[in-house]
Amino acid sequence: MRKLVMMSAVLGIGAGMAMAEPLLGTWQTSKDDNGHSGLIEVAPCGNKLCGKLVKSYDENGNETQSDNLGRNIISGTVPVGGGEYKGKIYSPDRDKTYKSQLQLQGDRLKVSGCVMFICRDGGTWRKVQ
Repeated sequence: MRKLVMMSAVLGIGAGMAMAEPLLGTWQTSKDDNGHSGLIEVAPCGNKLCGKLVKSYDENGNETQSDNLGRNIISGTVPVGGGEYKGKIYSPDRDKTYKSQLQLQGDRLKVSGCVMFICRDGGTWRKVQ
């Protein structure tokens, strides 16, 4: 019985910490080179954070189908302090994965990434949930 109580306490503490993570939730991306955008749902994946594409929109803002639905756009992401996160980000319009730098400021997320010496501004995402 004592083990059960201890396990429940540990799981409760872990869940509370996850709930306090400000990056968790759904984010509206900025438009890519083709004018497309999407909704990214950020959730824990192991001891890191990942973000899957859950909806995609065309250049006119209409919901559309995408081969990337369900794909991790953000992966292996960890907080490094001061609202900054580092990990990887996939860019569907360029079919490339970049080392990412995410900067959280309230309900806005400044996104950028680099492959070798080539860096790209991913715009500012807005939290919707």
